[in-house]
Amino acid sequence: MAERHIRLVYGGARIGLMGKLADAVLAGGGEVVGIIPRHLDKVEVGHRGASELIVVDSMHQRKQRMFEMSDAFAVLPGGFGTLDETFEIITWRKLALLDKPILLANIAGYWQPLLGLIDHIIGQGFALGSDRELYRVVNTVPDLLAALETAPRPRLPDQPERL
Repeated sequence: MAERHIRLVYGGARIGLMGKLADAVLAGGGEVVGIIPRHLDKVEVGHRGASELIVVDSMHQRKQRMFEMSDAFAVLPGGFGTLDETFEIITWRKLALLDKPILLANIAGYWQPLLGLIDHIIGQGFALGSDRELYRVVNTVPDLLAALETAPRPRLPDQPERL
């Protein structure tokens, strides 16, 4: 990411997979913006080495700031928080609240069960087949980086540049 001048905006912790990614981006000379709620700053230990660490009051404010500051969304393998953020951002795109690229990094088939669930939701009539166009699936890290570099940065005509 650093070599490609792709800024990392993430949840702000110095631990876990995302903490390691932040460290790698920083080690490569890249820019890292962490956004962490005050109550998690104590638990997750906010990444004090980030280029910028923003401490907010709530999880809702964290997601709002992450969504505002990001040009695209890369969904890496993760847990419940990742699912929460993923479904919210896909829903926002579906509702035309934003028009930024969403990329699911299906590394080693990690998101295959989620993709199956989405197929099931569509098959049961609770979503449209065209809703699959709200996101793009990539299967490797090089494909993810290439997609981030080349993703269009469209915005809706009646919307501000950043939400």
